[in-house]
Amino acid sequence: PIQSKAIPALLKGEDMLGCAQTGTGKTAAFSIPILQNLATKQGKQNGKRKIKALVVAPTRELALQIGDSFREYGTNLEQRTTVIFGGVGQKPQTNRLEKGVDILVATPGRLLDLIGQGYIDLGYVEHFVLDEADQMLDMGMLRDVKRIIKFLPVKRQTMFFSATMPASIASFANTILNQPVKITIKPEYSPIDIIEQEVYFIDKGNKTALLIDLLKDRKYDSVLVFSRTKHGADKIVKALARQGLDSVAIHGNKSQNKRQKALKEFKERTVRILVAT
Repeated sequence: PIQSKAIPALLKGEDMLGCAQTGTGKTAAFSIPILQNLATKQGKQNGKRKIKALVVAPTRELALQIGDSFREYGTNLEQRTTVIFGGVGQKPQTNRLEKGVDILVATPGRLLDLIGQGYIDLGYVEHFVLDEADQMLDMGMLRDVKRIIKFLPVKRQTMFFSATMPASIASFANTILNQPVKITIKPEYSPIDIIEQEVYFIDKGNKTALLIDLLKDRKYDSVLVFSRTKHGADKIVKALARQGLDSVAIHGNKSQNKRQKALKEFKERTVRILVAT
């Protein structure tokens, strides 16, 4: 639904305010029109490529996912996409930027850092996407986003997506959007319909033992375990290992490479259990 409503409006160059959760298909809703618009306008590349589209996302994982989508949808186009984020060395990222980029997907901190160092010029951006804006507010990133916007041309197409629309987000959206098309997409299913839910009442000391008991039941072929703390996640992984249950942990203290490796193994089902904060 979000694609059928958003794509025609975005192809016309209109601004957009989208209230939609992750998993509703919004990445295709904004990336396909951007690729189409850039491909249609793009003549022969003279000199270094300029950044024509900027997507700002709150987390490294989301930024990587959006970058993958742009590359996949644009396989047979000439647009070049690069993803930049903190937590890793900047050299490979600056090398790619120096070769020229059409579409840049970035997290706010690293983007401001590289603008400050002179590696990034946002003066040619025609399409700007702010994804998961409410998450940015929760993570204290809105000040950085406001600083980034000052580097963008006034004349541009802006797309603003948020799963919720608290007053602070709505008023911020009003300051950066120009007569936007508004789209609200409710998730197609409530989890209640499609997920079987169970609750177990257990004292704290026996929680891990119960978890192990449940996980030894092999009918769970892919399991996500949430832990309140980073330390707790690591402790669970060790306890499971002692029982011959292979698992990996993912949290903020892990290096970006380890996080990506853990996610990849979980997605590809080489690891059955992912323990996460």
